[in-house]
Amino acid sequence: MFPTSVKEVEALGWDYIDIIFFTGDAFVDHPSFGTACISRYLQKFGYRIAVVPQPNWRDDLRDFRKLGRPRLYFAVNSGAMDSMVNHYTASKRLRHDDAYTPDGRAGQRPDYAVTVYSNILKKLYPDVPVVIGGIEASLRRVTHYDYWQDRLMPSILVASKADWLCYGMGERPMLELTRAIEAGRNASDIRRIPQLAFLMSGKSRLRDALFLHSFEECLRSKEAFARNFHEIETHANMMHPQTIIEPVGDGYVQINPPYPPASEQEMDSFWDLPFTKLPHPRYKGKRIPAYDMIKYSINTHRGCFGGCNFCTIAAHQGKFIQNRSEASIVKEAKALCSLPGFAGNISDLGAPTANMYGMKGKDPALCDVCRRKSCLFPSPCRNLDRSHKRVRELYHKVLGVKGIRHAYIGSGIRYDLFLDEKTGFVDESSYPYFRELVLEHTSGRLKVAPEHTEDKVLRYMAKPSFRLFERLRREFDKVNREAGTHVGLVPYFISSHPGCTMHDMENLAHHPALKGIWMDQVQDFTPTPMTTSSVMFYTGIDPRTMEPVFVERDPERKKMQKSFFFKKK
Repeated sequence: MFPTSVKEVEALGWDYIDIIFFTGDAFVDHPSFGTACISRYLQKFGYRIAVVPQPNWRDDLRDFRKLGRPRLYFAVNSGAMDSMVNHYTASKRLRHDDAYTPDGRAGQRPDYAVTVYSNILKKLYPDVPVVIGGIEASLRRVTHYDYWQDRLMPSILVASKADWLCYGMGERPMLELTRAIEAGRNASDIRRIPQLAFLMSGKSRLRDALFLHSFEECLRSKEAFARNFHEIETHANMMHPQTIIEPVGDGYVQINPPYPPASEQEMDSFWDLPFTKLPHPRYKGKRIPAYDMIKYSINTHRGCFGGCNFCTIAAHQGKFIQNRSEASIVKEAKALCSLPGFAGNISDLGAPTANMYGMKGKDPALCDVCRRKSCLFPSPCRNLDRSHKRVRELYHKVLGVKGIRHAYIGSGIRYDLFLDEKTGFVDESSYPYFRELVLEHTSGRLKVAPEHTEDKVLRYMAKPSFRLFERLRREFDKVNREAGTHVGLVPYFISSHPGCTMHDMENLAHHPALKGIWMDQVQDFTPTPMTTSSVMFYTGIDPRTMEPVFVERDPERKKMQKSFFFKKK
């Protein structure tokens, strides 16, 4: 157990704490929650970790004082979501609940939680290092558009006053940083650690870095901001990116390249830890909605090479797929059987894109120098091995575990990995995978994300033509018909995405290929930091081409776009 109070620290007999985490979420000891992942990994190497979940920032700050100062540093994150996405709808209305809080109560974390927590800690303990990380810090590590204030904001390092920012999936950089701080290594040495970002004064003297337009230049020129982002995104999807330097004020932000993709052995080491997979005992008798969604799930890999323009996965997890071994996943499936309430049904055996498990380039040397953002758009890369053989074998091994009745795929799948609009299934593994997915791994309804019907809009999203969805539906109906089953098909759509007009949404609402499908899954586009789509929304420019793009910004017309979805012809 990780202590969250003075009483719990005393019960462990500790006379010091190495690292104290402050997080915007309730603390759940499950690998789907970043705080638990980093805490367990550092604990493995002998460090004493305490966690202060959802501290009260409004009162006399006793939550920030109660455990005192750590031996090494404070670690801060907003939780599993950006706090602004957590708090507000696409129409900027305050949400009335919070899935990551006991009993779903809203208002248990501040807006811009990382910045608020970090500033409090720096004021109370100015000599103790503060390390920020997680989604909010990672995706705000450079100049970014903030939809809720409708303005550009500099790197979160500026406002938060944090000493270090660890971006992306943080096990390896956080361990090296922890060891460096413990060993008393000097700051210039620590600044060489991969996957760290930090704020410096003066001008950078690095020679082989990518120098971006300054924050101030981006304020003056939307074109400069768009060009910056295109460079950042390109490097985020490269195997060997450069160090990034972004001037701001009288200094600059330096972002070191990430660690290379984790090996299978390293991935196993991140999961083969003694997670209880339960909420902290302090929440006894209370329900945490987000935990209910994932408590019987298993994560199979990290990364996504789909490259959707509205998605932040690659910016956080990387483009290259990092797999766990089948043995590690089977081990976790066996452990699930001992969890309270488990009835043999794995709710999700997946990842950001479930059917990318085991996929990689046929020739690694080509991937090593690739600069493509997406391996699938505008067309699948010829070097991509799209075989579903390994993922099917994984499913069979998991279902072979005694006590496992079903292994559902609750996370998204990419149907352009196994289907071509003209030629049909792409290889000998494609149809068996699809049939098995529909009949054995779908709990009532198969969820897919064509996102729109109009190819013009889909190109701005970096998604395949809607004709591919039409082919999918024909194959889906055929599987149902031949098997005598009634599995449903649920498509997800986005309204008001850059490039989408009222006429485009009207075409979507009346598209004949959607006849007979239950249409309730549409979301209004929300610009989130560090996506191509949010850059388009702010600048009116496609950063890939620097060409102008239509953007619907009027709140009422955005609402009208979404309403088309629910109107019948």
